[in-house]
Amino acid sequence: MGIGIKYDNLKKGDKKMSKNKTSGIFYLIVIIISLFLITACAGTPSSPEAVPGMVSAENPVEMVNRLGGHIADARKNQLNVLSPTWYAKAESSYLKAKNDLEKGKELSDVRKYVNTAETQLQKAEEMAKISRTTLSELIEARNKARVAGATDLGKDYVAAEKRFLGLTQAIENNDLRYAQNNQKKLSDVFRQLEIRAIKEKTIGEVRTLIGQAEKSGAKKITPRSFALAQEKLKEADEFITENPYDKDTMKKKADEALFMAKRLHPIMDQSRKIKPMPPEQVSLWMEEILHKMTRKLSAPDMRDQDFEVQVENILGTVETLKSDHDFMMVKVNSQQQQMEILNQRIGLLDKQTRRGQAEKEFNQRYNEVQTFFDSDEAEVYKQENQLVIRLKAIKFPVGQSILMPGTYTLLSKVQRAIRTFGEPQVVVEGHTDNTGSDEVNEYLSQQRAEAVMEYLIANKTLPSDKIMAVGYGSVRPLASNKTSEGRAINRRIDVVITPLVKPVPWTP
Repeated sequence: MGIGIKYDNLKKGDKKMSKNKTSGIFYLIVIIISLFLITACAGTPSSPEAVPGMVSAENPVEMVNRLGGHIADARKNQLNVLSPTWYAKAESSYLKAKNDLEKGKELSDVRKYVNTAETQLQKAEEMAKISRTTLSELIEARNKARVAGATDLGKDYVAAEKRFLGLTQAIENNDLRYAQNNQKKLSDVFRQLEIRAIKEKTIGEVRTLIGQAEKSGAKKITPRSFALAQEKLKEADEFITENPYDKDTMKKKADEALFMAKRLHPIMDQSRKIKPMPPEQVSLWMEEILHKMTRKLSAPDMRDQDFEVQVENILGTVETLKSDHDFMMVKVNSQQQQMEILNQRIGLLDKQTRRGQAEKEFNQRYNEVQTFFDSDEAEVYKQENQLVIRLKAIKFPVGQSILMPGTYTLLSKVQRAIRTFGEPQVVVEGHTDNTGSDEVNEYLSQQRAEAVMEYLIANKTLPSDKIMAVGYGSVRPLASNKTSEGRAINRRIDVVITPLVKPVPWTP
């Protein structure tokens, strides 16, 4: 309207040009400026590179590494099942960016794939939020079933998982009604799988262990321990049958029964060893066990005292060592903080050489860490600005995630390697071969990675916010799964260490 009015006035001004030339020129300028602004607003294209959170001209290695961390976080937060389509697209874009970077292709292509992946991850997170809200009851039932070990139930669990993915994909396709209508039915399926998992996996193993012990003569050799294991099994079985929805108490009773059944076997073995021994030999055998611990701890030799006194001697020495260890950890952390402050000051004084210095320090620490491990224990190699420790010697019981005592020496070396870098960011990656279903492999690899992570946290290697565990199942093999050698290589734990460095502007 304003432009039209001014245009009419201009026409009138044309008729009176000789009388009011200045007024006409003014209105003409107003029309030109207005048309320019309208054209500019309508013609300005939106650029995909202007999306918030997108990356610009920075170091492509850091871009891809950071994207890899975002992909790992997304998988840990279950975006791969809560928004499977968008997560798969994001992971595909990430792999393309990583591949182009490794092949030295145009940096614009690398940035394009990184930007695309970040956008797709944002979309996956949006869809995941809707899934968490829409399918909250189902997600809780599924998580409890997985914790109970339902992934080991084979075809029945795989079928339920496919139905779950079908519902989250329906949400991605905006079919919320279908997802809501099928949620309760599938929740009941996962609850049934949970109860089956507790009975078939946990209590089933209890029955097997007690049966083996009975065949080996446990009733006669260890009658009290055998009766106690049977009693715990009966309690657990009856409770699960009568209280199928009291998950916490049910799991507690099943765990107690399993512990007693496992305990029965070493008691039976020791009873067989002791039975033919005369009393003095039994006493000397026990004394030797206590003395070995005393020597290892450099504690006073108290074999001239009662066994109770010897045990107290050992416990007191352990407590003293623990207190000393805690004190040293506080001191080391303080020194590491001071080193970080000094490193920051050095960086502020010499920004131009900081990148080279950081690389030099990284290489020195990399060379140092390589000396920690024997060739049959682990491989240590550099991956851009990260250090990867591929644990070759770590072994788990088949289908389980229990850390056996034989792995503690190897993990103590991993602790030393991590501490060499101060307080870096650490990702523990679990990998399996392709034997079994994808769901079982992913769950098992996650549990094993978490077992290593929890060991490192418990031993005060790093704060919990500096370390995470990700299970990749069988999707990232190093060798062919067609041979036993290849499958053995693919079953692994990788510890990825990313040193903390101050960001430095990157120039191509």
